[in-house]
Amino acid sequence: MKGMTSTDVRTDGAGDPGRGNTQPRRSRTRGCLPFAGVCAAALVLLLLGSKLSLLPGFGDLFGEKTTDRSGPAVLKSIQDMSSYEAAAGNFQVVVDLEKDAKYLPDAIRGTRTLYVGAGTVGASVDLGKVGAGGVTVDEERTTAELVLPHAVLGKPALDPDRSYAVSKQRGLLDRLGDFFSDNPGSEQAVNKVAARHIGEAAKESGLTKRAEKNTTSMLQGLLGSLGFEKVTVRYADQPG
Repeated sequence: MKGMTSTDVRTDGAGDPGRGNTQPRRSRTRGCLPFAGVCAAALVLLLLGSKLSLLPGFGDLFGEKTTDRSGPAVLKSIQDMSSYEAAAGNFQVVVDLEKDAKYLPDAIRGTRTLYVGAGTVGASVDLGKVGAGGVTVDEERTTAELVLPHAVLGKPALDPDRSYAVSKQRGLLDRLGDFFSDNPGSEQAVNKVAARHIGEAAKESGLTKRAEKNTTSMLQGLLGSLGFEKVTVRYADQPG
């Protein structure tokens, strides 16, 4: 009839509205609303938690907790040392390490790391290498002459408390690689470069000369306290 409107209904019968339960059609977008609401609430809670953790009293609620479940350290071996470490130098180097792909732009593949490496290098004299004729004492035991091997440099030891990365730029593929890697953002390469530069600087620093001077003073003081009036210390290449 004119003036009347029809309503869409779902029937369980064969086209007969009276034979089944009628229900209005539901919109397909209604099912997505609860999921979107949960995501929005989680995002708001995450952002709110990061802000509240900076306020007094809320740090314990949203702060991080670190648990150390490491096992005890196990002694593997013991090595007797006969070297006298007479000097040590503290060094610092700024490493600017860049790795590029040959046919790809830096935005796609490539890294550049600015890293400050700090460490120490020791210089020692191995007293255990003194030969049979390396020590000469007169009959009155008032004069002694010692021939020692030259001082040598030890391996650079980086200090993790004073070493840090200033900046690190990575291409898209490198970021994806770090995401799926078991060791993302590894600084092994810059550590090696920093140790190499520190070792080269130690060779030019005169650290071995300082170690030999300190060893001479130590031995002269030690033997002087035992009654020796004259103690001469020389450094020479030892026979292999």
